[in-house]
Order: sequence, then C-alpha cells, then structure tokens
Amino acid sequence: MSLMSDTAVELGRKIKAKEVSVREAAAAALLQIEKQDSVYQSFITVNREKALKRAEEVQKLIEEGKLRSPLAGVPVAIKDNMCTEGILTTCASKILENFNPAFSSEAVLNLEKAGAIVIGKTNMDEFAMGSTTETSYFGATRNPWNKDHVPGGSSGGSCAAVALEECSFALGSDTGGSIRQPSSFCGVTGIKPTYGTVSRYGLVAYGSSLDQIGPIAKDVTDCAVILETIASYDSKDSTSVKREAYDFTSALIDDVKGMKVGIPKDYFTEGLEGEVREAIRKAAKVLEEKGAVIEEFDLSLVEYAIPAYYVIASAEASSNLARFDGIKYGYRTEDFEGLHNMYKKTRSEGFGAEVKRRIMLGSFVLSSGYYDAYYLKALKTKALIKKAFDKAFEKYDVILGPVAPTTAPGLGESLSDPIKMYLGDIYTISVNLAGLPGISIPCGLDSKGLPIGMQLIGDCFKEKNIIRAAYTFEKTREYLQAPIIREGAK
Repeated sequence: MSLMSDTAVELGRKIKAKEVSVREAAAAALLQIEKQDSVYQSFITVNREKALKRAEEVQKLIEEGKLRSPLAGVPVAIKDNMCTEGILTTCASKILENFNPAFSSEAVLNLEKAGAIVIGKTNMDEFAMGSTTETSYFGATRNPWNKDHVPGGSSGGSCAAVALEECSFALGSDTGGSIRQPSSFCGVTGIKPTYGTVSRYGLVAYGSSLDQIGPIAKDVTDCAVILETIASYDSKDSTSVKREAYDFTSALIDDVKGMKVGIPKDYFTEGLEGEVREAIRKAAKVLEEKGAVIEEFDLSLVEYAIPAYYVIASAEASSNLARFDGIKYGYRTEDFEGLHNMYKKTRSEGFGAEVKRRIMLGSFVLSSGYYDAYYLKALKTKALIKKAFDKAFEKYDVILGPVAPTTAPGLGESLSDPIKMYLGDIYTISVNLAGLPGISIPCGLDSKGLPIGMQLIGDCFKEKNIIRAAYTFEKTREYLQAPIIREGAK
C-alpha cells in the first residue's frame, strides 16, 4: 500500500515518529503521479526536483525540532491559480502559460512555514470559470471513479489528485462551489471557509467578493488541521478578517446531541436526482440518530441565487481580467498592428470560450445602460439572500443539503449546454454570496458507482459547527476510496 493511502495527519505522525522519511513521502506522491496522471491529468506542473530538495531541508528541520506542525513533511498540491514563487502559475490558460511569479500566495507560504512539501500545481477550469475542469487550456481532468466522467470544477485537479492519492491533501479556491462540488464528485472532503478567513493575497482573482481558498483532503480531521494552518489575518489582503481564534481542530468531536439542523425544502424540488435525494435524506437520518434535531424549513430566494451570482461574478471577472493584455506578463500575440490591435488579438488568442463569455457578460451588465437593471439588482438580491440565511441561523446551528443536483456528468455533456452547467451550482453559490462557511463530505454512491456529497452550511465564523457535524457523520462510515486506487493504475 502506498504511503499516500494515509491521511495527511497520519503521514505527518509517521514522519515525526521516524517510521518514514520526508523524501520517501514526496517520492511516493511523485510515483503515483508518474504512474497515472497521464490518464487523469490532475496536474499542470509537477515540481519534482524542487520538491525532493525541499524534502531534505524539511527533514533536517524536523530532526532539529524546529518544525512541529502536523503537516510537516507532508506532500501537498496547489490549485494553479495561487502564485508560487519559482513554479509556473498558469490559471490553466494560454494567456499565462509561461507566467513564473516572483512571490507566493499567503496560503502557500503558511503551508511552507509548517513544512508541507509542494508537489505541483493542479489542473482547473480556465481562470476558475467552469464546473467540470474541461475549460482548461491544458486538457480536461478525468474523474478518478470513472474516467469517462468529469471531476467537477473548478478545483477538479486538486480533488482528483487527492482521490487518486497523488498527494496527501490539496488547496482549492471556491467562488461559487469550486471546492465543494468537485469534492462531492470525487468522493473527498473539502471546506470553503467564511469569506476573509484565509488570505486571498497571491490568489489570481476571478470574483473578488466571492473567492476564498480552502482545504481538500481525505477526511474532516485533515481539513480542520489544514484550515488551522492556512487561516490567518493578512494586512496585504484588504478583505482579510482578524478573527479572535483560528482553532478549528477543537471541533473534532463525535457528538451532535441537541444540535439543530435545518433542511431547506427549496433544495428538494424538481431537478434533484432521486439517488442524490435519497442519500442526503439517509445522511440526515444518521445525524438524527446521533442526537441532532432535524427540521425542514423554507429558505427563500433560492431560485434567484444563480442569476445574481453570474451577474456579480462576471462583472468582477471582466474587471479583474482586464490586466491580462499582453503588456506586462503572459502571452502576447506575435502579429499585430498598433497597441489596440495587440490588445484585441492577445486576448482573443489567449482566452478560452468560457472566459470570453463571462468577460462579455460582465462588461454588458456594467455598461451605463444596464448597470441599474442588472448589476445593482444583483447586489440587492445578494443582500436579501444573506438576510434569509441570517434568519435561518437564528434557529439552526447548521443547514444540511446536497452539494449538486446530480453526480458527476460525462465528459463533454456540460460544455454542450453552458446554462445547464450554471444551473448545477444551485446549492453552492448562495454560500459564497452570503460569505458563509460550507463543507462537502461523501455520503454515498449512486447506481453508477459515482460519489454523492452532502453539504453542511454554517453561519459566518461558525466553521466549528459544520466541522463537528461532519466529523460526527464521518465516524459512522468508512472513507470512500476510488476504485482506481484499489485496483492499481490503469
């Protein structure tokens, strides 16, 4: 059995106990990538030489007693929209295919300070715009449970890498469900923290008011430990929040007696697959049997979340992506006449179809004739959605529901119908609009053998509630392991 079959915390313990060296752990991750990533394409860049060199340095620091973090020596993969000094950061786009940052994002620095070993950069939807990891310039990532299906997105590469045991854990970013949805599709666990908990410094922005970095791992314990490591106040990020405490591991308690769990009736309407519905109901029953108080309620404005989200996210994207023009860095067209022609040709050649679609939509809703009709109305809707959640959390500790209406679709299905792809985010995007924390945890398999994820949503800065509920649920079942791992690389 590979060392990568251990959870991150288990592997960290073995390294400290000198049962395994840091180099052996890094080599095991690199071997898994070498064996199977040509098929699954979880990674864009593999950091082999630097990872092995860093492993030797970390080993020495551990032996000297200078590194005591549970993650010291543990291999990690980073979504390719987080800057990493000396390692390509492409955002899965042609326009940044040769971009080598001169600094690292704060979340990555926090991991490196803890002694984690960066193995490489994972595949994603281009500029995090997509729900399938098929819009990547470098090719689509495949689902570890069935390579004819998508892994979800936009953090599909990170989630697939964890499921394929090509790393012990990974970082993803979540703008409208991009950690939770692919975690659900790949049968792993992922947390989107409260907005402002993890610094966005060094994260290439898509929707600045929505983006948040979070952990992806095999279990809830790993996610809590990782979140504790990467969360911090950062004066370089104007949206960073100074919290009283960053202690998330104290919530790893197998007890939900008296916890009030609300289930929105609005989440169980037409469009939710029967097998997903049944799995979520069974998961709720498990928590009820463990002592939680389960109650259904009406969560208003659910149907307005998708249009509000795509108006706001696209508007922010059209502004954020204006910097990619071929002047300072990244791709530049070879044949042009004059400055404006160079801008047009560079952006036309450098961006993919989905990115262009969202830039155009964003520019449209921000234009003088349509700002009030679309963008301003979307902002008002966002405020109303936050108000609806505030009202719900006056009564409930946690909100429980599905992550996605279906399990992972087949490759090519979503790209042929972008509207259907957008509608697949119905259960996740409200969490980003309201700045709330959410976790996706595996709760079953469908008849095709594809994972189903349950989502637990908490009030702002109440990550402990969702961690506690998820941990309690997790203790009732074994970790779902992708068949490719059991059978060996194919």
